[in-house]
Parts: sequence; structure tokens; C-alpha cells
Amino acid sequence: MSGDDAHAGGEAYDATPYVPRRGGLQAHRRAAASCKGCPLFENATRTVFGAGDPAARIVLVGEQPGDQEDRQGEPFVGPAGRLLRDALKEAGLDQERVYVTNAVKHFRFTVAERGERRIHKAPSPKEMTGCKPWLDAELELVDPDVVVALGATAGKALLGRSFRVAKDRGALIPLPLRERGDGHAEEAKGHVVATLHPSAVLRSDDHEAAYAGLVADLRVAADALH
Repeated sequence: MSGDDAHAGGEAYDATPYVPRRGGLQAHRRAAASCKGCPLFENATRTVFGAGDPAARIVLVGEQPGDQEDRQGEPFVGPAGRLLRDALKEAGLDQERVYVTNAVKHFRFTVAERGERRIHKAPSPKEMTGCKPWLDAELELVDPDVVVALGATAGKALLGRSFRVAKDRGALIPLPLRERGDGHAEEAKGHVVATLHPSAVLRSDDHEAAYAGLVADLRVAADALH
């Protein structure tokens, strides 16, 4: 059962009460492990917080943890993560010097009618909004020059609901105002570069062209660091 199905009604989801007012990424990671800001925590194995270089100039934002990420507690450790690491290398980006995270920190899924296989289900707008304080906190703490939005969910979390991958990908877009912990907004430095999510590349009928497009978009991000 999805989180929205289990919690019918119009209540808003909000992780803000769980986000520390001080402390670095490790303090936030510990706090996120107990987050109940939306109902997705009930069925997920664990919270999957971001990981990587805490001083990275580039942050990669995906949609949500997948099955393997949920089981291991780390972002991008499944097939999409392996493809992303290959693309980063081709684009001239050192994977040890990036920070990777997701717009939503818990795995949303349905269970196959036959068997126990967990099938990915995209997070709802309410879940994206509820989890946004964690992403805002990560971006404030890492303070990158470039944020790469991997797919539609990440793009909408960063740029708003009008975002479309086909229209906005591969361009340097200024980061919009960012919510601070005190509820006020501030102008964020840096830019967003949107591209396909690696899982979309894996599903593509024309894998070679989709992968080349991902690499090309990542090169835009790499060039923006110079």
C-alpha cells in the first residue's frame, strides 16, 4: 500500500520538525534516520540520506532511493548508480568529489501481485514537498556551484512543477530561492543542469543515444565548474 493510500485525507507532509537547526551533514543524517515527516517511512527499510564529498562543488539529485538503496542505506548503489558513475567518468567528473542525494529520502513502492518483488512508484507531490526541507538543508550545507537534477522529480523539486526534462535539460538554469531553517527564503548561488535519470537511460529503447545525452548534459555541468 502506498503512503498516500494509507494516509487518506488532506493533511500536509512536512519534515521541518525533524531537521536540526545546527550541525553538519552527519548530524542531519542521524536526524533523518528518525524522520516521520511523511508516511513513506512506514514501509521503507531505512532513510537513505545523501553521501559523498561534504565540500563538493557539484551535487547530483535523483528522485528517490530504489530497492537496493533502501536495503543498503546508500544512494545510487544499484544499476542506475553504476551507469551514473560511468557517465560521470566520461564527462570528466571525479565521482569522489561529488555529493549525491535524492529529492525524497524513502523508497516508495508497490509489491508485485505474485512474489515479493518491490516495484518502484514515483513519489507524490505531497511527499516531494514534505521531504524538501532535507534537500534544502543538504544544499545549504554543501553549498555547491552546480546542482544536477537527474530526472523529472528532481527537476520539479529544485525548479518547480513547471519543469520538463525535454524542455529544460542541458542548460544552465539559476538556482531559485531556497528555504532556510527559519522559514525565510534566500537567494541560492549557482546553477541547475537538468538531465535524464540514469534509470531512464537503462529503460530507453535507444540506450546508446540516451546515454550519450546524459554524458553531454554532465559535461555542461563539468564545464560550469571551470
